[in-house]
Amino acid sequence: MSRTLWVGVGLLLVILGVTYVLSKFQPQTENPGMPPVYGQVADFTLTNQHGQPVTLADLRGRVCVGDIIFTRCAGPCPRMTRQMKLIQDALPAGSGARLVTLTTDPDYDTPQVLKAYGERFEADFNRWMFLTGSKKEIAALAIDSLKLTAIEKKAEERQDPADLFIHSTILVVVDQQGRLRGIFETEGEGVDPALERSKVLEMVRQLERKR
Repeated sequence: MSRTLWVGVGLLLVILGVTYVLSKFQPQTENPGMPPVYGQVADFTLTNQHGQPVTLADLRGRVCVGDIIFTRCAGPCPRMTRQMKLIQDALPAGSGARLVTLTTDPDYDTPQVLKAYGERFEADFNRWMFLTGSKKEIAALAIDSLKLTAIEKKAEERQDPADLFIHSTILVVVDQQGRLRGIFETEGEGVDPALERSKVLEMVRQLERKR
C-alpha cells in the first residue's frame, strides 16, 4: 500500500476517533458567552522535563493549553510545537496560563529528551512543561480526559524508523478548575493555523478574565 494511502487511512482513523469520543458527551455551557464545558480532567501523575512529578493539583488555578506530540516525529509535531511557541510568546506577562505538551512515545521521550526538545523550540520552562510517563498513564489523560487521539502504527505500515504514530493535531484548553473548555484543530483542509491560534489565545484571556 502506498505511503499516501496509509497516511489517508491513518488520518481518517484519527478523525473517526475524535468524532467518536466527542459523540460520547454533550458540552454544557455554565453561562451565556462563556466556552462550553466538555468534561472534567481526571487526576494524573506524570513526569516533566526536569524529572519532577506533575499532578492535576499542580495546575489548578491556571488555564492550560495542551497538545500531544513525539520528539522523533517528522510530520505535524514540529509545526504543532511551533504553534505552542507562538502562543507562549503571545501570552501577556501577567498571564498565569501554562502550556502542557504530552508525548505519545514515552519509551524514547525521557525527561532529558523532552528537555532538549523544548530547548530546541525555545520553551520557557517556567510556563511550558513537557510530560512523559507510562503509556497507560498518558493514554488516560490524553484520550480519556483531553479527547486527544494517538494510534501506534504497525511495523509494516512504517515508512522509516521514526514513523511511529498517527495522532490528533488539536490544541485543547483547560480552565482553572481542571475542566476541558476548548478543542482547536491546527491542521487540515480549510484550517487557518493563525486563526485557530488566535482563538486559543482569546479563550485563555476570556477564562482568565472570568476568574
